[in-house]
Amino acid sequence: MMRLRGPVILVVARAATLSSAFVTPRSGPRASMSRLASSQPTMKELAEGVLRSPKFPPEWPYSPEDFMRQDESDDGLFYEQPRLVYHIDDPCVAALTDYYKTALKDGDSVLDICSSWVSHYPDSFKGENVVGLGMNEYELSQNKQLDSFVVKDLNKDCVFPFEDETFDKVTCVVSVDYLNKPRQVFDEIARVLRPGGECIISMSNRCFPTKAFRIWLQTQDLEHIFVVGSFFHYSGKFEPATCEDRSPNPGRSDPLYIVKAAKR
Repeated sequence: MMRLRGPVILVVARAATLSSAFVTPRSGPRASMSRLASSQPTMKELAEGVLRSPKFPPEWPYSPEDFMRQDESDDGLFYEQPRLVYHIDDPCVAALTDYYKTALKDGDSVLDICSSWVSHYPDSFKGENVVGLGMNEYELSQNKQLDSFVVKDLNKDCVFPFEDETFDKVTCVVSVDYLNKPRQVFDEIARVLRPGGECIISMSNRCFPTKAFRIWLQTQDLEHIFVVGSFFHYSGKFEPATCEDRSPNPGRSDPLYIVKAAKR
């Protein structure tokens, strides 16, 4: 459950989800806090303030039950049928592609995890080695932005089939909520990134609810930002994560939040 007190974001964990309470305090100096307290902060201000000074518990606060799903059947069966559709609306897709125009540099080696038939990279992007790792072979084969791909269920085996320090960027588009072993996956992300390389997690408010993990369904957008930021934090291998709200039409189309961190 989340209560908003002006610029303060207080995340109170329910017993069925998080095992500890943690607080994200005010995002600026006292003068700034006084100003914000007298006005209604925008969603963008709230979203981008979540990870500015987060107070994470000293130890991993989640339990295995937090990452259970409504449907615990074989994920391979669920993803067996190709879905050549966007999982966010067109304005949100355009906003993500626009973000990648500056986040991805020509010559970058990029790994797209939870990949599909499209990675939403700009058509102009010229990567040195762009690899997709996903669940459906046909979808991956249709992704024209990939140089190669690997079919793999990260919920069964979290180990990436790549050497250490192989990639400059790792991307994950609106799929982090399906990873039921995020601690291991984020350790693998750090392993395959080169020092200073970035992991870019894009998030919206759509999902397949039966396959999203429990705490995702029982929390909302601002809490999602905090939770994903905590995955970077508990890895211990990343610089502090940041959030950028790139929602194209707040309240009128799908939101878009980018949570990213660089490998130390």
